[in-house]
Amino acid sequence: MTGRIEARLLELGIELPDAPAPVASYVPFVITGPLVFIAGQVTMWNGELKFIGRVGEDFTLEEGREAARICGLNLIAQIRAACGGDLDRVKRCVKLTVYVNSAGDFTDQPKVANGASDLMAEVFGDAGRHARAAIGVNTLPLGCAVEAEAVFEIA
Repeated sequence: MTGRIEARLLELGIELPDAPAPVASYVPFVITGPLVFIAGQVTMWNGELKFIGRVGEDFTLEEGREAARICGLNLIAQIRAACGGDLDRVKRCVKLTVYVNSAGDFTDQPKVANGASDLMAEVFGDAGRHARAAIGVNTLPLGCAVEAEAVFEIA
């Protein structure tokens, strides 16, 4: 039987990628009590890196939002793996931290981060509303435009 959140994904036409494997010496998520801490997810889509470069230099704000959305899709793929495939166990997206590989004069990191934030609300409804930080940086792993990490509460 398809769960409520999986049905919502179908309704929205959202396909989740495979949960990316770590690219270095860490685990993709850690569960402690009811919280799941998901390691930073970059702009990887089923093994292929997308959006390599800087927002405000190589990519527009809209392209940056799309890069953040890919990170958000990877976060959801990781929380699904952490929940043994049952996204209905997600009680809340607690916090997102979104890092934006930014041109020196780019200051719209919060608008870029909305690509991941809006996705969480689309998929999880009110349980997708979260606290957040959006941070501009001068480089990210593998040259990606965006990286996002998250904390979820699960049942």
